[in-house]
Amino acid sequence: MKIYTKTGDQGKTSLIGGRVSKDHLRVEAYGTIDELNSFIGKAATELEPNTFQDILADLEKIQHELFDCGTDLANVMKERKYKLQEASVEELEKRIDALSEELPPLKRFILPGGSPAAATLHIARTITRRAERQVVKMMNEEEVPGVIQKYLNRLSDYFFVAARAVNFRLNVKDVEYIRGGDVFR
Repeated sequence: MKIYTKTGDQGKTSLIGGRVSKDHLRVEAYGTIDELNSFIGKAATELEPNTFQDILADLEKIQHELFDCGTDLANVMKERKYKLQEASVEELEKRIDALSEELPPLKRFILPGGSPAAATLHIARTITRRAERQVVKMMNEEEVPGVIQKYLNRLSDYFFVAARAVNFRLNVKDVEYIRGGDVFR
């Protein structure tokens, strides 16, 4: 099988059940999720397996779930069966809680950075937020499973906590935003 098909040379792409312009909201949303997935892969390469076995397992699971999100977003058939389920949101919440327990309390906003892996996880967090905005925009115009938006909302929280956990385990201090006062009590 050839990797190139030439079917997109006119600015259209195939969805599950139709074709649309490559700048369609659906394509933007699942394209952003694909970009996010790549940054997750980069973050995984920056984590030492013995110290971050749990986070690496999380990231691999998340990558699979993001493929499910992309498949669900690309599906425009009249009768749709969606892959992403509410259980994925619940699992993210459990992992956020577990990682949060090992961290010192947060009093101020923090600047993205610290270790290379934490910085990459912060990039993943911001890409997740962009994907969520695109999904919300799509939800205003088309049918989109609400669980995708909820999952992306929780996922950005996961990346924030995971970035902090990475820095904490590496004994790298988060850099607090110092121009404001305490915001978390």
